[in-house]
Order: sequence, then C-alpha cells, then structure tokens
Amino acid sequence: MIVGWKGTFRKWNYWGIFGGLLAAGVLYLCGIGPAWGESTWKGGVGRICITPEAGLWMAGYGFRDHPAEGTLQDLWAKALVLEDGTGRQAVILTADFLGFNRPLGEWVCQKITSLYGIPRERILLGCSHTHCGPVIEGALYDIYPLDEEQKERIRRYTEWLRERLVEVVGEARKKLEPVQIFAGEGEAYFAVNRRNNREVDVPKLREEGKPLAGPSDYRVPVLAVRRADGSLLSVLFQYACHSTVLGIYQWHGDYAGCAQEALEKKWPGAVALFCIGCGADQNALPRRTVELAEAYGQQLAEAVSRVLEGPMRPVAPRLRASFELIELKYEVVDRAYLQEAAKQGGYVGRWASRLLEALDRGESFSDSYPYPVQVWLLGEDQWWISLGGEVVVDYALRLGERYGKSTWVTGYANDVMAYIPSTRVREEGGYEAGAFPVYGLPAKRWAADVEERILEAIERGRQNCLKQ
Repeated sequence: MIVGWKGTFRKWNYWGIFGGLLAAGVLYLCGIGPAWGESTWKGGVGRICITPEAGLWMAGYGFRDHPAEGTLQDLWAKALVLEDGTGRQAVILTADFLGFNRPLGEWVCQKITSLYGIPRERILLGCSHTHCGPVIEGALYDIYPLDEEQKERIRRYTEWLRERLVEVVGEARKKLEPVQIFAGEGEAYFAVNRRNNREVDVPKLREEGKPLAGPSDYRVPVLAVRRADGSLLSVLFQYACHSTVLGIYQWHGDYAGCAQEALEKKWPGAVALFCIGCGADQNALPRRTVELAEAYGQQLAEAVSRVLEGPMRPVAPRLRASFELIELKYEVVDRAYLQEAAKQGGYVGRWASRLLEALDRGESFSDSYPYPVQVWLLGEDQWWISLGGEVVVDYALRLGERYGKSTWVTGYANDVMAYIPSTRVREEGGYEAGAFPVYGLPAKRWAADVEERILEAIERGRQNCLKQ
C-alpha cells in the first residue's frame, strides 16, 4: 500500500522497519543469522572413518618398537566444501594422521580437481598431527625398523586411504545447502613452548603461578558454518600445539580428536574439523595419559563453544585463493657427514645408511624442496594462511603482528616434509631447526633465508588474492 507511507502508518512503519533490522542485525552478529534469509554461501560436510586395523605401524615417535595393538578412539577424515557467491567451490580436507606427504597430497588434489573441478589453490589439506595414527606410504620410513611385509601393509592402507579422502569430498559436495559463515577467535592455555621449558618443571611452575618461558600462541581460530535456520552445520577450529599427549599403541586422535568429539556431542548434527596451527615447538604439558588428552580436548572444545555462543564476525560470500610452490634451499649432506651420522644407529643411522647407498649408486641430491604456501581471503578481511611442514610458533605471531590479530595461520598444511624454523630457531639450532633424519631429506640445515622466502611468498599470495 503506497498510501501507507503517509500519516500514522508512515510513523509506525518506520519504527517497525528499524526494529526488524535491528533484531536481524543482533541475530546476525551473534552467529545465528536471519531465519527468513538465504545466504549466497553454500556449504556441505562429510566425514568418514579411516581407522586402520591393528597390526599397522604407527607414526610419530622414534621409540616405538612394534605396530598398533588396537583402537581406543576412531580416526576420521572430514571435508567441508564451500561455494561462494560466484559459484566457485573450495574444500578443506582434514584427517587424523601425522600429515599429508607430497605423493599423497598431490594424488588427492589431482583427483579432486579431475572429478569435481576444484582448482589446486582452492584445496586445503590439513591434519590433526596425532602421533597415534598410521604411517603413510613413503613417509618417515627411516624412523621405524620396517620389514617388507610392513611396507606392503602400509602401501595397501595408503591406497585405500587416498580413495576415502576423495570420497569424503564428494560426499560433502552432494550435501551443499545455503549457509552463513562466521569467524571468531577464542583462547586456550595448555600449549607450552617445549624448547624453553623442561617438561618436569611445568606442573610446579603452574601450581606456583609462575610464567612459562618462550613464545606460544594461545589463539583458537573458529569458523562457524550455519544453516539458513541458524543451526550449526559445521565448525572448523585450530590450535598451535603438538598432538603428542599420548604415546600409546592404540589408534587415537589425541587432544584434537577429543575436542572434535566433545563439540559434536554438544552440537548434535554438526561436524567438527580440526587443523593444527604453528605448533612445531609447542607441547601440551604435562602429558602421557588418556585422562590428560581428554582434559585438554575438553578445554579446547569449551574455548570453541564460547566463541560459537558469542558474537562472531559475518563473512561475506566470497573466497579468493592463491597457491605457490617455492624453492626452500638447504645445505646438502656429503659422504663424510653421512658416514659420521651412520655411527649413531637408530633412525639417524638408517637415514644416513640409506643416503650413503644412494650415493654409491651414483645418485645426486637436490639442494631445495618445493614448499607450499597457500593464502585465502574469506569475505573482505578474513585472511587464512596455510604453510607446509612443522611450522614453529614464531610465524603465527609475526604474521599476526603484520596483518592483524585475526589472521589465521595453519601449519602442517598440504605437505609435511620437515620442521620449518624461523630465523631465530634456525640460529639457535636444535631439533625444531629441521629434523631432517626424521623426514628423510638429504639436508644438514635450511638456508639462512628460509623465513624471508616464506614471508615473501605469503605477501605475493595476499596481493594475488586482492587482485582477484
């Protein structure tokens, strides 16, 4: 009724419109969204159990001397597929294992692109980095005394696994529905810088209220995906801390698995996904009991829930993406270096002996590694940076200072090939400066410009996103 804009009707209609918009805005900012509206985002989730049978070797600790004995908590692969307002899709694929190695990651991404048309820059491969998950074909073979029978079992499991990883993405795509997306950050405080604090000292320091040494990142980034009616479809969260609470011989998702389980129990019908942050030099301490893994998982789940229940930032339906492989240089091992290392025995000795055999065959070693740097821009201002390898906490802190505290930085993404030190950690040395015998690279030390190259690639990725 056009005449309604005059007189008394005009007055109360203004107030009605204002009140309605105000109420809708409050709901929107609280992460609920207007039940009557359809977002131009679409989202779909899938989950599939990837728990191996007992008898397969477990990844993550050099002290293990026999395969897995059974299952204490199932391992999962989960996919979140998002479609923005332009109709372009992206996928976040996470799994409860140590991490994607290059062969597995490349195979999965090529298959996703071939089957579903999602380009490489819009595929993010994350992991929980649980140390109670399976060994993947071609990864960490030097750590364990694997015989040919075990290698064949690992090969068969990896072939089965990679099909499941593609399958779960297809499952998520089939379930696309209108959604709204929100971002926020919480905090959890169980991460401890393991380079600067002795594990045995941590309980007493906390009991006395004394500060722990060294940098840590206590932020908990949270991405909420809500259906048009406001119910939670999926929540993705991360934390910068090693999943090394447990060292048992049963399959288990560690604190990250417990957190996902707790969130899915609290929010029935929602799928929780976890990506590990820049936690290469961070441990949950104290550790080594199932009760502690559950307690840390509950702390993390409560931190995520507080974010979900409070005001969150709405994310506009646009996703821009960049992906680049950069060459990270390292100092190559030589025969004399390997001969000395071979005397150590254990996994270092196996690594050195294998490389010596390669030299005897006339092989030469590359002096660099193709390192993945991925940058996403969700909406207009939510930056999400994903870096390969076991990334130390300095990167998350530095990028937060450079680009804003709401910048998310995921580690262990797309390919886990070694530890990735900052300039500081490289100069200090120690395990987190490379750990090349663990991952098998023929390297002594990363080149001095390792951090500089990564930061430059991140900035290129940001500029690429802004131009899209």
